Amino acid sequence: MSHQPFTAAALRGAVDLSSLKRPAPQAGPASGAASTSADDASLVVEGTDASFRDVVEASAKHPVVLVLWSSRLKESADLVETFRSVARRYAGRFQLVTVDVDANPGILQAFQVQAVPVSFALVQQQPVPLFEGVQPEAQITAVIDQVLQLAAQHGVTGTVSAGEDPEPAGEEEAEEQPLPPLHQKAFDAIEAGDLDGAAAAYREALAQSPADTEARLGLAQVGLMQRTEGIDSQAARAAAAAAPTDVDAQILVADLDLLGGHVEDAFLRLIDTVRMTADADRNKAREHLVELFDVVGVTDERVVKARKSLMSALF
Repeated sequence: MSHQPFTAAALRGAVDLSSLKRPAPQAGPASGAASTSADDASLVVEGTDASFRDVVEASAKHPVVLVLWSSRLKESADLVETFRSVARRYAGRFQLVTVDVDANPGILQAFQVQAVPVSFALVQQQPVPLFEGVQPEAQITAVIDQVLQLAAQHGVTGTVSAGEDPEPAGEEEAEEQPLPPLHQKAFDAIEAGDLDGAAAAYREALAQSPADTEARLGLAQVGLMQRTEGIDSQAARAAAAAAPTDVDAQILVADLDLLGGHVEDAFLRLIDTVRMTADADRNKAREHLVELFDVVGVTDERVVKARKSLMSALF
């Protein structure tokens, strides 16, 4: 996922999809998002320049995972098959849309990608970068779990069924797969602007189940929102520029960068701070960077790269 953290900030301004106007219909399959097989109908569809606005609009009802690939590259075709397998296993909790960029230059231009394969999520008609390149199925599954959590936090809980038109989840479906009580409590608190209450709910969830990775991620995200609430971004950046070894100043700007979706900038700032400081200051910068890794998600490709850079800075 370039990527963004799985927070409300991830739904702001990563890619301008407004440029993808719905073209005039064309003859044949290119006039819509054609399903790849009868068994996968609606669960897995082929996105085109002509149909993509429909895909974007559908993401207000159910989560969409988008894979940009090329039929000329075997590794990207293999990734599509892996995603297809995952989509079947999740049985309609998200819709997989595959786009052959060789045939659909409009989508390629809109997302401004430099290489394929690359994947995105669409939630409430907004893009959330996932990862570039090929990933194993286990890591894809972990990323999908985070996408579904983000979607649930924004009320996007619709499902799609094989062979049927996508429909929002009804009351029975919502009752079958509710958020865990403490997660729901945290979500409700966030919606009400009570970040302290949300953090307390996530902490309680972790106390009951220390292995609850979604609660750990939620707590990290809430912490990020708490630390940046009401901050004057311009003043914070000026203070950090004036004092490059002031760990607190660098941490604050890194938080602002992450909240705004500038993940690499946030990581690089703290890695540079680790290089320039020593002892307690260095450790403080390192520990905060590790916390930001939790916010983004340990399977994120940029976290993997940043961990390597951090090790180089430390040793």
